[in-house]
Amino acid sequence: METINPLDHLADLAVFVRVVDTQGFSSAARAMGLTKSAISKRINRLEKQLGLRLLQRTTRAMSLTEAGRVLYERAAQGVALLDETARLAAGLVDAPRGTLRVTASVTFGKLCLAPLIPEFLARYPEIELQLTLLDRFVDLVDEGYDVALRLTRTLPEQVVAKALMPVRYRLCAAVDYLKGQEIETPADLAGHNCLHYGLREFGNEWRFQRIGAEKEEARVRVTSNVVVNNSEVVRDLLLAGMGIGLVWNYAVDREIADGRLLPLLPGWSPIGPFGQTAYALWLPQTHLPPKIRVFVHFLAERLRERPVSKLSQII
Repeated sequence: METINPLDHLADLAVFVRVVDTQGFSSAARAMGLTKSAISKRINRLEKQLGLRLLQRTTRAMSLTEAGRVLYERAAQGVALLDETARLAAGLVDAPRGTLRVTASVTFGKLCLAPLIPEFLARYPEIELQLTLLDRFVDLVDEGYDVALRLTRTLPEQVVAKALMPVRYRLCAAVDYLKGQEIETPADLAGHNCLHYGLREFGNEWRFQRIGAEKEEARVRVTSNVVVNNSEVVRDLLLAGMGIGLVWNYAVDREIADGRLLPLLPGWSPIGPFGQTAYALWLPQTHLPPKIRVFVHFLAERLRERPVSKLSQII
């Protein structure tokens, strides 16, 4: 057996794997940009170096010998590993680019994400952002999204999650609705028109926990004459004096700050079904595409800096 040059040997193995994968010398030559004679020469050299017959060749067919089958199984793994390593190295220097498909809930997308889009695209001009706002959970695999932004208490299985920002529920109402009525305890909500983001998880029972007293919890049955699955619409109904609302802080912070809505029960923290954190979710990948990596990093950085009013911090 002649002395083997390691680099030539690897190249010959890659050619052998491609011949088997494409089921022919001519097809392998086309795939690799080589001549058929060059492919044949490399296979002959590999067989000579190993002292083994790897392929049975006739004018009409080609098949693996027993030794060829064993070598192919191992060599294919090695070639795949080399390809993966090359892609990883290229990814380290590749600029983030391509289409980035993102989904978020309607209100979060409009109030928290949309204002950041111009800065993000100015920083990464080779990315095309496709944003879909949906007030439902999506299947990242079936629906083809790269990233989902969601407020959730229970993270879905088999996804990667990055916490982006804390969120809170706000209990508030317009001055015109209250007309001097005092809301001092959760029990005082009974009998009021109570508006909330309209999903079944909330139901007709609102739960509260006293701040600073983990074991003190209150539950109250509430009624409402309207249910809607959009926090901005709930906010607008509150501004119209239609009742008391339980709404995400980012949907009403501005209205509370300018006095159009009044925060209620500052000593109690509402307990809702969606948790208190906004997450970025994506599917696990051996090598995260740069477009996803920079998008998640950007959101975590900018949303963490998002100003939170003092009123938001107390409930």
